[in-house]
Amino acid sequence: MAIDVNQLRRGTTYSEDGELFRVLNYSHNKTGRGGATIRVLVRNLRSGAQVERTYNSGRRVDDIRVEAFEVEYLYDDGEFLTFMDTQTWDQPQMNRAIFGDDVRFLKANLPVKLLRYGEEVIDYELPGSVDFEVADSEVAVAGDTANNPTKLVTIETGLQVRVPLFVNVGDTIRVKTEDGSYVTRV
Repeated sequence: MAIDVNQLRRGTTYSEDGELFRVLNYSHNKTGRGGATIRVLVRNLRSGAQVERTYNSGRRVDDIRVEAFEVEYLYDDGEFLTFMDTQTWDQPQMNRAIFGDDVRFLKANLPVKLLRYGEEVIDYELPGSVDFEVADSEVAVAGDTANNPTKLVTIETGLQVRVPLFVNVGDTIRVKTEDGSYVTRV
């Protein structure tokens, strides 16, 4: 089904020239005279590459529907990430490049939603937040309590997160997958 580019929004998936894209960012620019232009930052769902595309208002693209299914993350072999469908025991794999920096949020047995177009697994959705153990921490300076002080810790996956001074090595913290920020100590 074809849709107007004015209907593209963050999270929309569409097809153009045989490639599948997911909109990461959207902006609508209207000049004083003439038509509007729509700029979108998209991720190619097959290669993982991010590209900025510009369309004139009125242009149409093919809207695609994807089916989501729940899996658990198993392991990373360096090139592919392997998951397990808990219903069928199938082990779908995805190219590591598609996850990009989001690989930092993956840990064993983490529930993840994979998105399928036909029989092809093309995209993913991480949970809103994930609990991690603090593996390493900066030393906090005693008495440094002005202006909501924080320190940098490294979690079990290697991601570095700014946390309050009371968080220590061995603590479990909740981290937002949207931006990698600290939520709370668990």
